[in-house]
Amino acid sequence: MKNLTSILTFIVFVALATWRFYNLMPQAEYAPKEISTENVLKHIKTISKNPHFVGTEAHKVVKQYIVSQLQGIGLKTVVQQGYTSGDWGNLSKAENIIATIKGTGNSQKALVLMSHYDSNPHSSLGASDDAVGVSIILEAVKSFIEKDKAPKNDIIILFTDAEELGLNGAQLFVKEHPLAQKIGLILNFEARGSGGPSYMLIETNGGNKNMIESFNNSGVQFPVANSLAYSIYKMLPNDTDLTVFREDADVEGFNFAFIDDHFDYHTANDSYERVNKKTVQHQISYLLPLLDYYANYNLNGIKANTDYIYFDFPVFNFVYYPFSWIFPMLILAIVLLIVFVIIGIKNKKLTGKGMFNGFLAFFISFILAGLIGYFCWPALKSIYPQYADILQGFTYNGHFYIAGFTALAFGINFYIYSKFKKTTTSELLIAPIFMWILICCATAMYLKGASFFIIPVYGALAALFISINKKRKKSATLFLIILCVPALWIIAPLIQMFPVGLGLKVLVSSCILSVLLFGLLLPVFGSYKNKKTFSLLSFVVCAFFLVAAHFQSGFTKERPHPASLVYMLDADTNKAEWATYNHILDPWTAQYLGDEKQKPGPGNDFSSKYGTGFSYISKAPLKNIPPPDIAIISDTIYTDKRHVTLCVTPRRNVNRLEVLTNDVEIVSCTANGIALSNDFLKNRNQRLLTHFISNNEYTELNLVFNSKDKPQLIFYEASNNLLSHPLFSVPKRPDNSIPMPFVLNDAIVTKKTLQL
Repeated sequence: MKNLTSILTFIVFVALATWRFYNLMPQAEYAPKEISTENVLKHIKTISKNPHFVGTEAHKVVKQYIVSQLQGIGLKTVVQQGYTSGDWGNLSKAENIIATIKGTGNSQKALVLMSHYDSNPHSSLGASDDAVGVSIILEAVKSFIEKDKAPKNDIIILFTDAEELGLNGAQLFVKEHPLAQKIGLILNFEARGSGGPSYMLIETNGGNKNMIESFNNSGVQFPVANSLAYSIYKMLPNDTDLTVFREDADVEGFNFAFIDDHFDYHTANDSYERVNKKTVQHQISYLLPLLDYYANYNLNGIKANTDYIYFDFPVFNFVYYPFSWIFPMLILAIVLLIVFVIIGIKNKKLTGKGMFNGFLAFFISFILAGLIGYFCWPALKSIYPQYADILQGFTYNGHFYIAGFTALAFGINFYIYSKFKKTTTSELLIAPIFMWILICCATAMYLKGASFFIIPVYGALAALFISINKKRKKSATLFLIILCVPALWIIAPLIQMFPVGLGLKVLVSSCILSVLLFGLLLPVFGSYKNKKTFSLLSFVVCAFFLVAAHFQSGFTKERPHPASLVYMLDADTNKAEWATYNHILDPWTAQYLGDEKQKPGPGNDFSSKYGTGFSYISKAPLKNIPPPDIAIISDTIYTDKRHVTLCVTPRRNVNRLEVLTNDVEIVSCTANGIALSNDFLKNRNQRLLTHFISNNEYTELNLVFNSKDKPQLIFYEASNNLLSHPLFSVPKRPDNSIPMPFVLNDAIVTKKTLQL
């Protein structure tokens, strides 16, 4: 009978976990009447036909398409144009698309619907990032206008440009457009993959109380959000356009972004065909109710001084409470643990030896699973060196690894705990509760957004109370399962979310969270008499997923190899090289580097999202590729500073110019009239700026530096036409290969040095 109970409860837990993941986003039946998902998909397909990064003809086509769609629903549309450099020294000419629906009220604040319409250079089709965001806004606005109900607040539709280059369009709008002063709230739609649930992230400089309460009152059906996610987001170097508005204009807002299928991020596979329809529907399920609600909400009162803990929870939908509850809830949990331990000892349900064994079992499991999780990714990269070419850090078979190592962690737990047969469930439960209270103490002081972890702790404390009760009833098992539900529903999604969002390098988080979750499920698992059987089952499941991952570790048409090739001509030495960022050369790349490849020396590394440098170089034939014309316009010394103005003019069609210097201080620099920030200049290392060029325009630099210094400027001018240039005969990539993202790729580069 005991074995049957354990099997049934295990099945219940598996079913609950499955439901939790299933419930994260709308299912097939979600089809709001006021908007056509098919029309949204048509927009996505049209916008993502070609890579449409700044400076390309496709970018102009997409811009005109969006303008025509806005004008087609009766909105007067303007295009704001201007140079900006963002905070990263990336100069570009951004073209923001702006339209406004006038409100009837006297509100001084407007609601903004925002998404960016440029794709990432140079091969990304930008279907998820961010044609999805643009498309749902277009259809939602169309639906809103067709209702013929004028909003109280003005509604600004803002499609920013050059987001991928450094949030440049957002910076242009905030600094130069008069409407920036009118904004009360922003709804920003983004992506970092091509599927999965869309997470809500708040951006605010103050308290989030009014934002959380109003969000909850808006009627969003499928919220996926927690205050931990934004606490972590603020620590990462990944920003969105909304960050610019928060930092430079003190504007509150919501980000809505999906992050699964991270391997498609910024690649040629970010295509219409790979967009998850349910994910699109999830974005729609946020926008429709929020647009209706905030169109008539008093945005003058959106700011607050109070912060809330919040998290999504099935049935309850959205749970929140103020930060002021954190320490009282924590103190109460500590007091309850002490009281229950005293009661347990008094009732002879707890013994010193038993609790010691519980701590021993827990920490052996924790350390063993943690060590395996810490070393598993380096080990996998050693076994499968091709993974190093997936710069996102999340492989095509990444979900198999998450499932496999989670099962392994559970198997370790079952096995270790099977060795403590004489230790009661209540004695085993003390250690994980103690550990979770320590975690809650740390989060209360350093990561307040994660303080909702105290909720499953209360479930475990209630289960402990039942376990130490002298008059425990046979029906207690049902109550114990119910008390375990908060732990399962709150923690299980995090086991998947962290490695999906941050890469498989944090697989250790899945292993550790699995141990911590197992500890909170001990009220049920602890009574299993057949723990070794479940341990064996977990190891079999682990083996299954690792074997499945092995058979999907290679590259195919559906899982293509990111490959890179660059031709570099040094105009100073009149020598040329082939270069690649690949660690594993496929036949397409090997035909140019092959047996003569060698490791590159210092230099010739370009700015990239992950600081990636060349892996190999080899000698290349000389081609007649003209370097840019560099002319010094003026050169004067005033007091102890030297002022130099120079102009860099392309002599061929190019996409970008990167300027590096030797180790000298540049006091100030303006590029095409735009000043680089002092903060950037102080922390820039060798890169001075990167100009993403539109219409083959020149780059005018005004430099100020100490008159005693001798700056050396190195100019790398690049065009992304290696595969189409008439002087080259580089064949098309095979079907199992795509251009590597995040790096300068498929490029013809010239290098030229100027000594000042």
